[in-house]
Amino acid sequence: MSAAFPRDGLTEPMTDYRDNRVPGGTFFFTVRLLERGSTLLTDHISAFGEAMRLARVRKPFHVDAWTVLPDHAHAIWTLPPGDHDCSSRWRAVKIAFSKALRKSVPDASEGAIWERHYQHYRVGDEREYAALVDYTHLDAVRHGFCSHPNEWPWSSLRRFVLAGHPLPAPGPALIVPPWVHRPQSNGFARL
Repeated sequence: MSAAFPRDGLTEPMTDYRDNRVPGGTFFFTVRLLERGSTLLTDHISAFGEAMRLARVRKPFHVDAWTVLPDHAHAIWTLPPGDHDCSSRWRAVKIAFSKALRKSVPDASEGAIWERHYQHYRVGDEREYAALVDYTHLDAVRHGFCSHPNEWPWSSLRRFVLAGHPLPAPGPALIVPPWVHRPQSNGFARL
């Protein structure tokens, strides 16, 4: 069972039995570090980017949108036709980042740094896609790291703006991931 977004624009998620194993599907993810409040992801953003690149080389996927915050990241991925394996891709990202961190930080713990699971949701239509892109790009504002989404350096927002899409503006919630209840604004078209 997974939670699905409401179709009427309300912020409360509703229960739905949407199958997340859809070959070639588009998915919204949240991955978190075990230590809330940590700054490892932004302190070592190059290692995280390299981990993502290595995972994409091993098992290709398209990163539609992303943002990296100090202790968690959001991403929207589209998998290749015939492929629904998100977990091995995230496992590869997490392992590569953890290894790079241990090499670059001499006193880094040998223990786990990631939450074991990740949260994910299969994106169903263009409206959900647009709202989740906005949600992704506005997350740094919601967490108080900046006052405007274009001030946050670690997101795909610039790519969207260069493609001619307007900047998202905080506003009434259209859609939020099932595991949070935070407002977001109007969406972008797919890139």
